Amino acid sequence: MSVATHVAPPTSLSLGGEALKAVALRFPPRPAEDDWVATAGTQVDILARLQQPPLRPADVRLHRARIRGARQILQWLDTFPGATWQQRWNASPASTRPGNDWARLAPGWIGTAGGPSQRQTLSGGLLSLICADVIRPTLPWLLSRTSANMTSLRIGLIPTRDPEGFAQLEAMVEPATWSSNVGRHALHALVKIVAAKGGILADITVGDAVEYLAALKAANDRSTGYTLFYAWLKELGTLPAEAPSSLRYLANTSGQVSMEQLIDRFGVRYRPIRDLLVDYLKERQPGLDYTSLNNLSRHLASNFWGDLEQHHPGIDSLHLAPEVSAAWKQRCRTRIERRRQPDGTVREVVTARVNIASIMISVRAFYLDIAQWAIDEPTRWGPWAVPSPIKDADVAVVKDNKRRKARMDHRTRERLPALPAVARAASSCLNEAKARLQALRDTPPGNQFTFAGETFARAAKDGTTWAVNMATGRRIDLRLAESRAFWAWAMIEFLQHTGVRIEEMLEASHHSLIQYRLPTTGEIVPLLQIAPSKTDEERVILVSPELADVLSAIIARIRDPRTGAVPYVSSYDMAEKTWNPQMPLLFQWRRSGESSRLSPKFLREALQEVLASTNLTDSAGQPLDFSPHDFRRIFITDAIRSGLPPHIAQVIAGHTNINTTMGYNAIYPSEAIEAHRAFIARRRALRPSEEYRTPTNEEWDAFLGHFERRKLSIGICARAFGTPCIHEHACIRCSMLRPDPAQRHRLVEIRDNLSARITEAEQEGWLGEIEGLQVSLASAEEKLTQLDAEQVRQSQVIDLGMPRFSQIATRISTAGGPSS
Repeated sequence: MSVATHVAPPTSLSLGGEALKAVALRFPPRPAEDDWVATAGTQVDILARLQQPPLRPADVRLHRARIRGARQILQWLDTFPGATWQQRWNASPASTRPGNDWARLAPGWIGTAGGPSQRQTLSGGLLSLICADVIRPTLPWLLSRTSANMTSLRIGLIPTRDPEGFAQLEAMVEPATWSSNVGRHALHALVKIVAAKGGILADITVGDAVEYLAALKAANDRSTGYTLFYAWLKELGTLPAEAPSSLRYLANTSGQVSMEQLIDRFGVRYRPIRDLLVDYLKERQPGLDYTSLNNLSRHLASNFWGDLEQHHPGIDSLHLAPEVSAAWKQRCRTRIERRRQPDGTVREVVTARVNIASIMISVRAFYLDIAQWAIDEPTRWGPWAVPSPIKDADVAVVKDNKRRKARMDHRTRERLPALPAVARAASSCLNEAKARLQALRDTPPGNQFTFAGETFARAAKDGTTWAVNMATGRRIDLRLAESRAFWAWAMIEFLQHTGVRIEEMLEASHHSLIQYRLPTTGEIVPLLQIAPSKTDEERVILVSPELADVLSAIIARIRDPRTGAVPYVSSYDMAEKTWNPQMPLLFQWRRSGESSRLSPKFLREALQEVLASTNLTDSAGQPLDFSPHDFRRIFITDAIRSGLPPHIAQVIAGHTNINTTMGYNAIYPSEAIEAHRAFIARRRALRPSEEYRTPTNEEWDAFLGHFERRKLSIGICARAFGTPCIHEHACIRCSMLRPDPAQRHRLVEIRDNLSARITEAEQEGWLGEIEGLQVSLASAEEKLTQLDAEQVRQSQVIDLGMPRFSQIATRISTAGGPSS
């Protein structure tokens, strides 16, 4: 092996911001100019312009100071070469020094006194020249200016450059956002871009916005709401339709990178193997999604070949010696984790690798694919066709699957009984967060308030929701805490009533709420449409009354207070590294003044905060943790345990194989599983195999007919599908009875009749009948109380309505596409 065939691994390969670079290439910024009408005027003309409104301030003393400062700056710039004032500015030392040094250094450059008064004079003169578009400092220069200087520039520039555009922007933005810190940062960003690039708000391009973000990153500026200005421009309609809907994540996301970049991030030293891995990924790319390609590149370039290069320096062949492959397999069974200790130190811990089977299967497929391709293309793949080091025993996953099933079943059994406690804790945390936030808002800024035995000091600045816990000294944003509590509650309720995956929950939108009208009774059944996720198949879920309350609370929270509509937001698929189309997503929030989809990380952290308040522990005595997928396993287990047929649960869960559904079920009796499998086997012999995979029409008719048979004279029965009546149709006593408000008079008649019958039984001495009548009377009175409370609650809820798709359906049918 020649040493020259090896290359040193790259020192670093940063994929962050690749998407932003792509946008910059597609939408370049406006070039920096040095000659335009305003900067080409004479000194006399410029000073004459500064004498006229709106460049002339109302304060006479301030106006005279600015004129004097502008004259001194122009006289100084006249000593530098250039045909325009911008060219002279670029040639001066002022253009290359940070803007915050201007007031300190300018007196020395110009040759005047360096006192505070003179520094203010020169700063005011420069401000006038920038507002008059005589000089355009660069974005880095403007970003180094202080907040006070930027406020002065904003006040002076808006009425002189684009008063109509900024007035239209202010009328469009919500007043609370406009006056907030993030609103001021966004407004300052627009002012800086106009001052540096010229023109008006309508002239700002996507490239200008990207250039500003790059300047922010270079200046290490972490201003809040740094992309809100772009959202404002997008809402104004001044940007092209093909412009990105948001720039929030572009600075920190890579997008889908090339196969070369996927391999090069692991620093493969031997160039021929590196090229082989790249070619292999390109061959597999048409049949795999990006997430699978990402995982495959990690298995091959890091877990397999990277490990071999680390422990066997100089290796240059895929034909591994038996001792080499055996040593690699042994190392692959464990991994090193870096765990932070309570004292802050980091300790390396060797743990068993969970995904050993997936690594072995990927490497085995790599060898077998090359051997197969070598038959068709011997020149390209033949030199690499060698025996696979992975044997059949290495990829036997039966034991692993059994261990995984046992581990997941144990996890589900521990968490199923704790689910009600977690749901109650989420509701309690939300109510507490709401009350604490309201206590803060009722307290004047700078004062203290006490809530639940804790004393807080509200921030002195009006309009903020920050407070300091006086006991711990911890500073907390109570509005953000209330938001985290709400979304934790919403996620727990949504997942436990639907059993969907977290990515499906985050893709649920206002358009997902649809309705089905029963053909016989005309009753409307609300449904929730689940977008394709893992199986690329859409499905619908019945909306229960509990889920309807959650959806109502979510939509009421995210509605735009100005229009009442659910805002359209863009979401970034972190797995596929792609942007999804704008949709009125349900799980969105106002982040730094901009509507944004909630991230899985935010929701998981909010869930952990709820779990921390429950003090629940597992069998080992450790704090009980929940993952979003635990709710899916619990939902399927509870549904099958409650009598839902497994093949119906399969459809609701969106599984393509019923074995997957049964794998999620942790408590279903083994006898019933075997009986159901035997039934399927018998039916296979008599009927087409497709009939046992999905429900038949008769099964769906029985499912829909269940809702018709629930109707009663005084309301509707809410028992689950397939479950018998546990009260032998004594509906007045049943807790599953949902009275109809329109039938309240019937309940009153029943109550009065029961009272009269009790009185008669007492007079006649029918003691055996009195006891039963009293139970029925108590149930009737309880139903009336519930009905009255429900009417009060509904009077406080906004009627959301249902989304309409008539226009969308028309466009689809016109285009010849499939109907929804």
